[in-house]
Amino acid sequence: MLTIVRLLRAKLFAVAALACMAFSTVSVHAQAYVGKPKLIVIVVIDQFRGDYLNRHQADFKGKGFNLFLKQGAWFTDCYYNYANTKTAPGHSTIGTGAYSDGHGIDSNEWWDASRSYEAEVSSVQDERYQLVDIPHDSIPANQPGAAPWATSWVIGASPLNLRASTLGDELRLATQGKAHVYGVSLKDRAAILPVGQAANGAFWIDPISGQFTTSTYYMQHLPDWATKFNASDEIAKAEHAALADGTTQFYEMVGRTPGANTYELDFAKALITGEKLGQNGVTDELVISLSPNDIQGHQFGPDSDFEDQMILSLDQQLDSFNSWLDQTVGLNNVWMALTADHGIAPVPGEAAKLGMRGVAVKIDKMYAKVNDGLNKQFNKGPEKLQFLLPAVDLPYMALDQRTFKALGIDEKTAEEAVAELLPDAVAAQDANPLPMTKLLPPTVVQPSQTRLEPGPRVKYVYTRLQLANGQLPPSEWGKLIAHSYVSHGNWFVMIVLDPFQLDGTGQFAGTDHFSPWSYDRHVPLAFYGAPFKPGEYHELVEPTDLAVTFASLAGVNRPSAAVGRVLTEAIKPSATAIQP
Repeated sequence: MLTIVRLLRAKLFAVAALACMAFSTVSVHAQAYVGKPKLIVIVVIDQFRGDYLNRHQADFKGKGFNLFLKQGAWFTDCYYNYANTKTAPGHSTIGTGAYSDGHGIDSNEWWDASRSYEAEVSSVQDERYQLVDIPHDSIPANQPGAAPWATSWVIGASPLNLRASTLGDELRLATQGKAHVYGVSLKDRAAILPVGQAANGAFWIDPISGQFTTSTYYMQHLPDWATKFNASDEIAKAEHAALADGTTQFYEMVGRTPGANTYELDFAKALITGEKLGQNGVTDELVISLSPNDIQGHQFGPDSDFEDQMILSLDQQLDSFNSWLDQTVGLNNVWMALTADHGIAPVPGEAAKLGMRGVAVKIDKMYAKVNDGLNKQFNKGPEKLQFLLPAVDLPYMALDQRTFKALGIDEKTAEEAVAELLPDAVAAQDANPLPMTKLLPPTVVQPSQTRLEPGPRVKYVYTRLQLANGQLPPSEWGKLIAHSYVSHGNWFVMIVLDPFQLDGTGQFAGTDHFSPWSYDRHVPLAFYGAPFKPGEYHELVEPTDLAVTFASLAGVNRPSAAVGRVLTEAIKPSATAIQP
C-alpha cells in the first residue's frame, strides 16, 4: 500500500513539474515582444496647416505626399483640441497622445517661479546637462572650454518637463529596451519631446554652425556616423543651396530654406543606417520634425509664393527619402505617419484686405497700459512698480507675484485686476473706434466712404485660478481651454484675441500661431503601411489619435496620459493587416 502511495505521489510531482515547465515556457514567450513592423517613421512638418495638402494635391508626384494621400489613409479634418498651439506642446501631443493638461508642456518657454526670475525656462531646458561635441566657437560661457568672447546662456536639454510617456517610451518598455527610438529636428524641443524620456537619442543643430548635436542626457559623445556626417560636405551643400556660403547663422539663414529639409532628411538616412533601425528584431521608431516651413512661414505667411515653393520642394524631398527607405528597410516593413505640430494664421494685413478683422496688435503697448493701470490701482508710493514679468508670450501674460505679495495682494485679486484691464488696453489701439452715440449727438458722426481698418479686440480672458478650478463653460470650447492648462508656479492670465488678430510688435508683415482658432489647430494626419485602408477620410480626428493608433496596432500600451482613440475606420480587418 505504501509503495502505491509513493508511486502516486511521484506521478503527481511529475505532472506538477511538467505543468511548471509549461507555465515557465509560456511566461518566457509572453515576455517576448511580437509586434510589427520593423520601423515606425513619424514625419512632423513644423507649421504645416491641414489645407496645404488640398491646395497642392494636383501638383504632387512620386512617393512624396502621394504615398500618404493615394496609398495611405488621409484624414482631412484633423484639429488639435487645445488653445496653446505652439511647437513644444504640439510635438509633445504627437508623441504622448495627450494635451498640455496631460503631458505638462504648454508653451515653448515659460516663467517658472521655482527656477528663475531672470529669464523664462525653455520647454526642454535642463541645466544638469550640456551639449555634446559642439564647435569651440559655439560653446557658451557657462560650459567648460568656452572662448573668452562666448555669450552666456544655458543650453542643457532633456525631457525633464515632459510628464507623460510617449509611443517611443512604450515601445522601449515593451521590448525591455531592445527597440531603438530617436528624434531628429533643427530644434531641440522638436527632437526631444515627441520621442520622450526613454529614447536612445535626440539630435538637433547648433544654430551657429549647423552641426548636429545632442546632450549628455543621452550620450557623452556623438556616434561615429553623426561625427562623420558633421565632418562631411553636407553643411556646405545646405549653405550653398541657401546662397549663404560660410554663414555663422545657419539656423536663420539656411534653416528657412528648402535645402534645410534635405539636410535633415540626409541626417535621418545616416541615422537609420548608422543605428541599423529596422534590423533589431523589434519595432524601432524615428520621429523626423522638419523645421524650415515654420522658420520661413513666420516671415512670409501661409499664402506666399515662398510657401508654395517650400511645399513643392518638400514633395520631391519626401519622394527621394521614401524611395531610399523602400530600398534599404523596405516600405512593406515600415509604418509611417504624416502630421504637424500646429497651423498658422494668415498675415493680418492680407486678411484685413479681404474684410476680415485682421489686426497686428501692439502687445508692448498693451503691456505698458496694463502695468500703468495696476500702478494706479495698487501702488501708493512715488516710484513706478513692475507688476508684470517681461517677454509677453501669447496666449499668456505672466504676473510678477513678488510685487503683488510685497503689497499684500493675493493671487485672485491680482489676476482679476489684470483680466479687467486687458480688454480696454487692447481696444485703446483702435484707430477707428465706434462712436459713443449715447453721449454725442448724431451729427458728430461722419460716415466713411471707404472701408475702415479693423481694430483689435479681446475675445476672452481667463485667470490661472479659473483654469485651475475648472471654471470654464460646459462646452466644447471649455474643453479646448481646459486642455491647455498647466501650472508652473507662476501667476498668469490667458488671453484670447479675436480671430485673425495676433502680436504685431516689431513686425506687421509676418504672422504667428498660438490661438484656439481653427486655422492654428488644423493639421494634416495621414498614415501609410500594411494595416491601413487607403482612402480619404472626413471624420473629425485629433493628433492625439496618432500615438494611440500606432500603439494599438503595435501591441503595446497606449502612452500613460493618452486621450486619443484608435482610428479603426482606416484599419484593415486583422486577417489582411498581417505584416509581411
